[in-house]
Amino acid sequence: MTTAFFAAVRRWSRILHRDFGYFLTAFVISYCLSGIALNHVDEWNPDFVVHKQEIVLERAYTEAEVDEALVRRLGGRVGEQEHRIVDVPTPGQVKVYYDDASLHLYLDQRRGLYERLARRPVFYEVNVLHRNSLKAWKWFSDAFSVLLVLVNVTGLLILKGRHGLTARGKWLVAAGLLPPAAALVVFGMG
Repeated sequence: MTTAFFAAVRRWSRILHRDFGYFLTAFVISYCLSGIALNHVDEWNPDFVVHKQEIVLERAYTEAEVDEALVRRLGGRVGEQEHRIVDVPTPGQVKVYYDDASLHLYLDQRRGLYERLARRPVFYEVNVLHRNSLKAWKWFSDAFSVLLVLVNVTGLLILKGRHGLTARGKWLVAAGLLPPAAALVVFGMG
């Protein structure tokens, strides 16, 4: 192969690497944010923030005393106007459901716990994309993956000489293989 061929490969690698790199910026940032969030689901909910508020009931109530007027009055104390359903999960407890919220009343304890779910800004949206929750998004995700491979391969071919793939680059690529290989061995997958 001629020097002109390798020069053309490097030239086209620079062009593709640059242009696809710019194009993929939002994808990469979105998937990285989502990946970090989804890696820590045991520590926090990456999709929703749960707002909790305790209320004190004026007195102990019986289930029979929980009528429409009381449900509306207690809902007003937590900023809710319209409820969807009232349920009695266990004796002495009443649960009032709202859109994206609930009020759990502990009648004999004279207290209530209000919980409202709110989408976590930015993270909810990027997690929807990362999990492929949208119909047909998987095709965009597949294209993103192919383009990301192309950006990486073209990046390998841009430089020549002591900073290129055949010199310093091969050692860095080999070093980059170590963390995933070590993880597979350590965690019994290898």
